[in-house]
Amino acid sequence: MFKVHCMNNIAQVGTDALGSGFELTDNLQEADAILVRSADLHDIELPPGLLAIARAGAGVNNIPIDLCAERGIPVFNTPGANANAVKEMVVAGLLLAARDIIGGIGWVRANADKSDVAALAEKSKSQFAGTELAGKTLGVIGLGAIGAMVANTGRSLGMRVLGYDPYVSVKYAWSLDRHVRHVKTLDEILGESDYITIHVPANEKTHHMIGADEISQMKEGVVFLNYARDSLVDETAMAQALTAGQVRHYMTDFANPLSTQMASSIVTPHLGASTQESEDNCAVMAAHELRDYLLWGTIDNAVNFGHSDMGPMAGVMRLGIFHRNKPNMIGQFTSAVSALGINIENMSDKSRGDHAYSLLDLCDSIRQDDVDKLALIEGVYRVRAIRPEL
Repeated sequence: MFKVHCMNNIAQVGTDALGSGFELTDNLQEADAILVRSADLHDIELPPGLLAIARAGAGVNNIPIDLCAERGIPVFNTPGANANAVKEMVVAGLLLAARDIIGGIGWVRANADKSDVAALAEKSKSQFAGTELAGKTLGVIGLGAIGAMVANTGRSLGMRVLGYDPYVSVKYAWSLDRHVRHVKTLDEILGESDYITIHVPANEKTHHMIGADEISQMKEGVVFLNYARDSLVDETAMAQALTAGQVRHYMTDFANPLSTQMASSIVTPHLGASTQESEDNCAVMAAHELRDYLLWGTIDNAVNFGHSDMGPMAGVMRLGIFHRNKPNMIGQFTSAVSALGINIENMSDKSRGDHAYSLLDLCDSIRQDDVDKLALIEGVYRVRAIRPEL
């Protein structure tokens, strides 16, 4: 029986998806796996027996990724599960920026007690006049699950759409509307777009990727939308650009002491993925990732190890070996198993950066002390023995 600890409230449809062989526990230290949303795990002592972490969402900056990799703990996320919710939030941001809907609503509330409010509204509405999205240029930075959907929606709104992503996957490239122009440099997005929206992960390489230099290249009166992560934008530089009129609106989903005080910023309280459908989708996807890994050693959507799926077990026992990605590791594993007089029915080795993960299906079971010996090989982080009865 595997024990799963939820660090946040996880939709029941997700915990139910774990199925038989799993139970929830309130005791973190006895957990085999963790389901988490926004809780910060950096300052939490992870249990020594922890096998996996699944984040019900895309961003994983609240999880110590490198530490987990070196302990043989795959960290899963749920890319695409909340994509539609965030896409719809971006569309709302586009409309709120183009039309002074918020100002109009405020005027109506302020004049609601006047008997001639209808006549006054007709006289006053011109002060809230805006522009249409059709015919404007939308620049999309990052063409993953969310960015691709935003780009396609921009086209359906009649916008000219430019997309920038030097690492766009084949999957999402094929999903793009054929009229979305994939540009080769960020500069093209910055210089041509009336609206710019960013959809990239938050990491060291993307920290403040939109700074003073990038903002200076934007068209005067541009609208910038950030529903990804606040760290992607140098918000001090953005505040200055808003005051100077270089940027017309900064639409962001991240309330902080700086963003909430910016002139012409429209800030929402991290609502991007806050829909019932999104929370359910993320919870179910995270649960399936944990279940497949704990039962079969399958890794899908881990951010610190490569994709690995050998399907049903071909042998009597399966070994999952986490190790450093360096020469002759596979040779040492196969030699150690062969020395026990056991044949390897099937095997796989996938790497991501400095870390790798090997799966070996054995024709016979080996003792735990032999599993422990494999774990002593230099460069090995962890060895899991996976048997059907588990």
